[in-house]
Amino acid sequence: MTDTLQHLLAVQDLDTSLTQMQHRRDALPESSGLRGLETELGALEARRTDANGRRAQLGATQQALEEQIAGITERRDGIEKRMYAATGAAGRDLQAMNEEVRHLTERRAELEEQELEAMLAQDPVDAELSALAEQMAPLQARVEELRATLAEQELQIDAEMAAAAGTRAAEAALVPTALSDRYETLRARLKGTGAARLIRSHCDGCHLELSSVEVETIRALPPGEVATCEQCGRILVPV
Repeated sequence: MTDTLQHLLAVQDLDTSLTQMQHRRDALPESSGLRGLETELGALEARRTDANGRRAQLGATQQALEEQIAGITERRDGIEKRMYAATGAAGRDLQAMNEEVRHLTERRAELEEQELEAMLAQDPVDAELSALAEQMAPLQARVEELRATLAEQELQIDAEMAAAAGTRAAEAALVPTALSDRYETLRARLKGTGAARLIRSHCDGCHLELSSVEVETIRALPPGEVATCEQCGRILVPV
């Protein structure tokens, strides 16, 4: 085997290793576990968002009622002060003011009842939010744990890939451009394998047997001449 073909096989082996490392990185068990937990947390978060929205609406309703009650109370107190101060007022005027006080008192009672209902309606929502928080806490802790583990493993694989890529670049630089271009074209078309070893009488790329005549022809080629598998078309290197 010529040095050129040795370097080409080294490039192919490194490309295979890089593909395997990328696959290993993509298929880390922690990654699928993390996705499952994130999906579960996402569903719980959606429920919490909905509950928070209902809680905020109830709170806004309570606040609006409190403001109305305060306004009615202020208005009623003002009328009562006028009644107490109006010692010489006509009976009709006093009766009108008294009627308005009564009306305002009834209206305030109605609003206070609505305010109480709004306050009581918040209790089950608060309980729901509390239960969701209890469900989410351990899941969030597990997610953080998995993220840390995953990041560590990915960092380790990335370092391995960077080292392999550096070695690959050095080996590829020793392969003639024409042969390198041919290899890259084949590799893109043949699922990542552009060059294969001829082991005894079979191609290590497609794993098919070559005819004895073809094997003898390949092994008799002069140094530097490149052979091709008659079955799959890959660059074939006898070993």
